[in-house]
Amino acid sequence: MPDHFRLRHEGSVAAVTLDRPDRKNPLTFDSYAELRDWFRNLRDDEGTKAVVFGSNSGNFSSGGDVHDIIGPLVGMDMKDLLKFTRMTGDLVRAMLGCGKPVVAAVDGICVGAGAIIAMASDLRLATPQARTAFLFTRVGLAGCDMGACAMLPRIIGQGRAAELLYTGRSMSADEGAQWGFFNRLVPSEDLSAEALSLAGKIAEGPNFAHMMTKTMLNQEWSMTLDQAIEAEAQAQAICMQTGDFRRAYEAFVAKEQPVFQGD
Repeated sequence: MPDHFRLRHEGSVAAVTLDRPDRKNPLTFDSYAELRDWFRNLRDDEGTKAVVFGSNSGNFSSGGDVHDIIGPLVGMDMKDLLKFTRMTGDLVRAMLGCGKPVVAAVDGICVGAGAIIAMASDLRLATPQARTAFLFTRVGLAGCDMGACAMLPRIIGQGRAAELLYTGRSMSADEGAQWGFFNRLVPSEDLSAEALSLAGKIAEGPNFAHMMTKTMLNQEWSMTLDQAIEAEAQAQAICMQTGDFRRAYEAFVAKEQPVFQGD
């Protein structure tokens, strides 16, 4: 079990939360590194089919801890600063490359690196109380942190992303839903159950094919349309060789629901 975040399993769904509710669940050097390593290893975890990155005690995450991270960074030289910023970026890379769909369940405060974790998830549910901010400019830094300038415009559009990244202001839950950052809003008391239900439904699907979908969603950012169409032709041909494709066909012929096994 991890030392610096909570982890439990609901069947084939892994439920992750940060575990410092007294300070609205900030990240530390240790939790960054441990989350990065856990997501990296997730690709080879055949028992986990989907992930819910959830909130804890009414908040998602307050971002990098002021005392445990920001204070020490002020005294570091360039070599150590770059080591740190590359490590935080590696967490996003690990989430994108883990091969499993990730659902963020956002309640309350979701700012800084916490907002990045939500952004790097595949799907995002939120409560009406969610407040999301990419507040790096508030601490004298650029908005281009952990892939935000590449990913956020693709989710909510260039102008909206620029406003959030320049000003550091909070995006309300309603704005997040209207702009497409959140897939939908749910009441606070239903958030965890809704996220686990959504992840569970995804986990029941063709998991190898889900991995291919996630891979293509990420890789096609840098492709031309012609390249993307060819890449998807190859990906789909690979999926047509799986047992799940045959199971779906046989279930359709038998007028039954397919039971996917991920092979």
